[in-house]
Amino acid sequence: MRIPSPRAFLVYLHDLTMTGAAVAAALYLRVGATAFGFYADALTAALPMMVGISAITFMLFGLYRGIWRYASVPDLVQLIRAVTVAVLCFVLAMFLLNRLESLPRSLPLIVWLVQIVLLGGPRFAYRLFKDRRLNLSQDGGGAPRIPVLLLGVGDAAELFIRSLDQSSGQAVYRVVGILDDKGRRVGHAVRGVPVLGGPDDLESVVAALDRKGDRPQRLIVTKGSNEIAGATLRALLDQAEALGLILSRLPSLTEFKSALGEGKGIEVRPIALEDLLGRPQAVLDGAAVAGLIAGRRVVVTGAGGTIGSELVRQIAALTPESLTLVDSGEFNLYSIEMEVRERFPALDTRAVIADVRDRDRVFRFFHEVKPALVFHAAALKHVPLVEANPCEGALTNVIGTRNVADAARAAGCLAMVLISTDKAIRPTSIMGAAKRFAETYCQALDVLPPREGTEAATRYMTVRFGNVLGSSGSVVPLFTRQLAKGGPLTVTHPDMRRYFMTVREAVELVLQASAHGVTRGEDRGKVLVLDMGEPVKIADLARQMIRLAGYRPGVDVQIAFTGLRPGEKLFEEILTANEAPTHTAADGVFLASPRLIDYALVNRALGELETAARAGDDERVLTILANIVPDFRAEAVLPPADAMAAPLNGSREG
Repeated sequence: MRIPSPRAFLVYLHDLTMTGAAVAAALYLRVGATAFGFYADALTAALPMMVGISAITFMLFGLYRGIWRYASVPDLVQLIRAVTVAVLCFVLAMFLLNRLESLPRSLPLIVWLVQIVLLGGPRFAYRLFKDRRLNLSQDGGGAPRIPVLLLGVGDAAELFIRSLDQSSGQAVYRVVGILDDKGRRVGHAVRGVPVLGGPDDLESVVAALDRKGDRPQRLIVTKGSNEIAGATLRALLDQAEALGLILSRLPSLTEFKSALGEGKGIEVRPIALEDLLGRPQAVLDGAAVAGLIAGRRVVVTGAGGTIGSELVRQIAALTPESLTLVDSGEFNLYSIEMEVRERFPALDTRAVIADVRDRDRVFRFFHEVKPALVFHAAALKHVPLVEANPCEGALTNVIGTRNVADAARAAGCLAMVLISTDKAIRPTSIMGAAKRFAETYCQALDVLPPREGTEAATRYMTVRFGNVLGSSGSVVPLFTRQLAKGGPLTVTHPDMRRYFMTVREAVELVLQASAHGVTRGEDRGKVLVLDMGEPVKIADLARQMIRLAGYRPGVDVQIAFTGLRPGEKLFEEILTANEAPTHTAADGVFLASPRLIDYALVNRALGELETAARAGDDERVLTILANIVPDFRAEAVLPPADAMAAPLNGSREG
C-alpha cells in the first residue's frame, strides 16, 4: 500500500480534499444554510472522519495506479467501489459514535453521489480535454486471445488497449501488462492494465505473469523508432528470444489513428532492422535545407539508384524551380520520374537518359538546364564487380565525376555535391580508390579561383558516408533472399564490421551537409562526413535478421563464413587519423581535411587515367590510382591500430 509517484500523491491529496468538500456539499444540499449553523458541530466531527476513512480506503483499492490521461471504465468501476466502501465504513463509524442521530439519515447516500462526481469528474474532464473526445468502452469478452506485453506508456499503448476493448470479442490480443521504457510509471495502470516494470525487468515480469497463468507470448513495442534506443531494442531482442517471446512493434501513431478511424484492425509488425542500429536521429535544420533547394534548378545524376532516387524524393518536396533526373538506366529513371510526376504534378520535372562518361552529352544538357545545384550520385558501387572491371570503374567513378564537375563549373553552378563512400578511406578496392580520386579532383576544383567573368567560384562539396540499409547489392537484401530459401546466410568473415544508415537518414544528412557547406567559403577543399554512429558486426546483423524472422541462429538457420573477397576490408573507416575531423554547426555532420593535390597535377593524371581506361589497360589504371591515392592497397588487410579507434567519437570529446 503505497503511492507510486509524486504525481500520484498530488492526485491523492486532490481526492481527500474533494472528499471533505463532498461531505460539506452533501449536507448543504440536504439541509440548506443550516448545514453551517445548526449542524456545524456534527459537520466538524463527520468531515475529518470521512476524510480519514477515505484516505485508507482509497489506498487499499489502488486508485493511484491509474493515469488520468487514460481514465476509462475500469478506473471508474474501481473508484465507485472505493467510494462505496468508504461511505459504508463512515456510516458504521457514525453509528458507533452517536447512532447517526446528529446527521440526517439520507446524508450518506448524498455523500456517495457527490463524492463520485467530485472524484470522477476531474479525471474524465482531463481525459476529455486531452483527447477532445471521450470513449470509455471496455472489453466485451469473446474468444481466447493471445496474451501480450507492451513496451512504452503513451498514447499508442492506450490506443492499442482501447482498440482491443472496442473489438466486440474479435480482438486477437489481450494485454496482460506494460513495461515503461522510462521507468517513471511503474505501479500505475493504463485502462486497468498495470505497468509492471521497465525493460530491465522483462524476465522477472514474465516469470510473475507465468505464475499467475498469464504468460505473454509477444512483446509489442509501442514507441516510435526514434523514441527507444537501438541498444535497448537489441537487448530486448536477445531477452525475448531467450524467453520465447516474439518481438513486434505497432505502426506509427498516425497510421494507428487512421486505421481506428476507418474501423480497420491494427497490424502488429515485426521489429525493423533499422530500429536496432542504435544511433540517435540527428536534429535537421529544415529551414537551411529548404533555403538551399527552394526556387533553384536542381540536377540529380544517378537518379534511379538507391541514394539518387531518395534525393529526388526529398528535393522534390522542397519546391525547387525545376528538377532534372539523369540516369543511364531506362527503367529506373522511368520509375522515379513517374513517382515524382504523380506526387508533385506541378513540379517542372525532366528525365534525361545519359551516361556521365559521355562528356559531350553531359555538357549539352548542363548548357540546356543551367542548374544551380548538382547532386552527383551516379557511380559503380559494387566492390567485386569493379574489382573485376577496373577500367569501367575508373571511367564511371572518376572520369564521370570529372565530366559532371567540369560541366557544373562551365554552367556557373552554385554548388556540386559528390556522394562519396567510406571505402575511399585507406582503400583496398579499386572502387574505393576511384572514389577517393574523384574526391581529390573535386577538392582541387573547390579551391580554384572563379572563372573569368563570374562573380563566385562553384562550390564543390564531397559528402562521405557508409553503407545504406536495403540498397541494391547490399548485405540486407542478400540476407533476405537467403532467409527466404532457408539459409545459410553467408558472411565473408566473423569479424567484419560496417557502418550502416537508413537511406532516408543518409539523404537528409546529405542535404543538411550541403546546406551547411554551400555558404562557408572557409571550408573549401574539405570533405563533409556524416556521423554513422558505431560500426555493426555483419555476423551480428545476420543473427538479428534471423531472429527478426522468427528463427534461431545456428539452429533453424545457419551462418556460413566464406572468406574475404578481392578488395574487401574487415573494417571500414569514415576518417583517417590525419584528417583532423571537426564539428560543424550542422548536427550529425563533421568536417575532414584530406590531403589536397594541385589541380594541374590531378587533372594531368585524370587525362592519363582516361586514356588508359578507354584503352582497356587495367595495369596502367591501377598504377595511376596508386600514384594519386597513396593509401591504396590492392588487398584486404586489417587497418592499423590507430584507425581502429572511432575518430568521430574522439572528435566529440574534443
